[in-house]
Amino acid sequence: MSSIVKKSFPVTGLACASCAIHVEDELKAHKGVVSASVNYANSSAFVEFEGSKTDAADLKSAIQSIGYDLLIEAEGDSQQDEIKHSHYKKLIVSTIGASILALPVVVIGMFLMDMPYANWIMLVLATPVVGWFGRSFFVNAFNQARHGSANMDTLVALSTGISYLFSTFNTIFPEIWHNQGIHPPVYFEASAVVIAFILLGKVLEERAKSNTSSALKKLIGLQPKTVRVVQNDGSELEISISQVQENDKLLVKPGDKIPVDGEVISGFSFVDESTITGESLPVEKEQGAKVFAGTLNQKGSFILTAEKVGGETILAQIIKMVQEAQGSKPPVQKLVDKIAGIFVPVVMGIAVLTFVVWMVAGGENALSHALLAMVSVLVIACPCALGLATPTAIMVGIGKGAEQGILIKDAESLELAHKVSAIVLDKTGTISEGKPAVTDIAWNIPESEQSDLTKMLFAIESLSEHPLADAVITYLDVKTEERLTPDHFESITGKGDVAVFEQKTFLVGNRKLMADYSVQLPENLKTTIKDWENKANTVVYFAVGAELAAIVAISDKIKATSAAAIASLQQQGIEVYMLTGDNLQTAGAVAGKVGLKNFRAEMMPSDKFDFVKELQKQGKVVAMVGDGINDSQALAQADVSIAMGKGSDIAIDVAKMTIISSDLQLISKAIRLSKLTVNAIHQNLFWAFFYNLIGIPIAAGILYPIWGFMLNPMIAGAAMALSSVSVVSNSLRLKSRKLI
Repeated sequence: MSSIVKKSFPVTGLACASCAIHVEDELKAHKGVVSASVNYANSSAFVEFEGSKTDAADLKSAIQSIGYDLLIEAEGDSQQDEIKHSHYKKLIVSTIGASILALPVVVIGMFLMDMPYANWIMLVLATPVVGWFGRSFFVNAFNQARHGSANMDTLVALSTGISYLFSTFNTIFPEIWHNQGIHPPVYFEASAVVIAFILLGKVLEERAKSNTSSALKKLIGLQPKTVRVVQNDGSELEISISQVQENDKLLVKPGDKIPVDGEVISGFSFVDESTITGESLPVEKEQGAKVFAGTLNQKGSFILTAEKVGGETILAQIIKMVQEAQGSKPPVQKLVDKIAGIFVPVVMGIAVLTFVVWMVAGGENALSHALLAMVSVLVIACPCALGLATPTAIMVGIGKGAEQGILIKDAESLELAHKVSAIVLDKTGTISEGKPAVTDIAWNIPESEQSDLTKMLFAIESLSEHPLADAVITYLDVKTEERLTPDHFESITGKGDVAVFEQKTFLVGNRKLMADYSVQLPENLKTTIKDWENKANTVVYFAVGAELAAIVAISDKIKATSAAAIASLQQQGIEVYMLTGDNLQTAGAVAGKVGLKNFRAEMMPSDKFDFVKELQKQGKVVAMVGDGINDSQALAQADVSIAMGKGSDIAIDVAKMTIISSDLQLISKAIRLSKLTVNAIHQNLFWAFFYNLIGIPIAAGILYPIWGFMLNPMIAGAAMALSSVSVVSNSLRLKSRKLI
């Protein structure tokens, strides 16, 4: 069995969801391909193939043969970015141009038809809209027809193209109709307005899709481009990250990002590992400790031995998993796309059948009736209402969410949120504040002495390199003029700080430091210390000589609204889980405070990712809520991904929703908003299709044999416009709905 290669490739030339399906089918049919999934949302193809039977170049050739392109590694992501940017700029220009020209056409067509040369003016204005700004619809429709398929572009091209050509013919040769006693109708406004509206919809769609790759770029940016290698003679050499090999000795200085996974062989520091573990407190690193690429070194320096480099690092695995999750197919296909796949060819068939029937049974006016009926069918069945049904509801829903502090990045998450049956919450920064803070301080000395010792504690912590010192400094907040300066200061690795002031020794640190200086813990504080530790607090000891002066509790505070928010979600029948990189004791303490029974501790990013997948395998619709880079894989995999607004840029980019205030109570509002929006979409689609169900037979002339009534395409155009107005109006009702 040959080795299976898994790769994600950018795809260019995708104009709609049908294009993505066509590319996917072509890839699946290619020799050596095991599976393929093309994601229209981020224009990427995730392919598994046998390396011995095919390669990226073969796949590229196959896709080029059907009119699209696959960008392989040598071309890089920059080319795709340039293509996307160029396409977006052209789309904006086309939308603005089409809108400017369509507006006077509508005014003339609706209100000024009797003005001199009205038809000719509309012809001049509508021609560039249809022939230039709307040319992509005709090109895409032609490409679909070449491969025996049709989509919404096909219907747009047919309805606007035929109404334009029909109107142009009537403008140039009106006497043909006059000779038959018929006033020649024109429908330039229908063709111009439809193209302008659909182009606007595509601009909004492209804007929503444009941010999908930025998260990956930021993840990749976590790895430094160059590193310092320590050579055998002790000298340092700066090289590219790509040149690093296993067992190389690398120097990491304060503020550096750690370049590879490895082991510390000398030096001491604290490392912020929140990008990988989600742990809010920096982790102490000394000889023998493991460090990971993408984490941030804080105040000390150390030398590490490279153990995993390139694609083997945990950071590289995170990047790979995010790519795969973003490139995979959404679990629920768009309702409109499914229906449109049937609707478009059916309408085309009805239009042709209408023409044929009238040519056979129309008598002496067969041709005029046949043309009028066929155009009426295509105009009245124009996908304007159908095309607006979903995006208008989504746009209003997204706007409503923004007013409430819920930023929604794409339609899929808004459509799915009301189906969520399980919610996975990260702890740090999601349930908790994500920043160490002093929660309590207990003194062991008279109140009269506390003021002076507060100033000394502040002075020592101001000189300390320990990351928790900032929390103490913030809490004490001593005025500038009252600050003291110790006569002597010493930092003891792994234990704390020692200071001398006016021949007195002051100690700030952990229990090990207290033991070294024979500081006894008073019985009255032992209970307090045990209680604090059980609540997942870190305890800092402050002593004067051999006497304990105070103890300070530091922890990551739980947000005031977290418990109520979790209770609300559970009352809705949603299963709530908490995942954290913290230890079991901390996780248990936090879970107890917020009323959670389901939690997992010491979870790596890949563990969170696997947990979400496991819930999905059980048939659950999963929402993931997080704020850190370590949550990005799970966020990308989840059906609905929600980031906290005060979290990392990468988490916000990967997630499809962002809670600006980081208040978990807004998740319930997001679910309610989803339900209201989906209801509006279903109502819009019902009325759009009900209108077609009634309008198309009338346009085809079904009432003519009974009452002699033949629908004028002008009325068909007005009916089409009315259906669009009703859809938009129904969507706007969302604005007045409450989310409580």
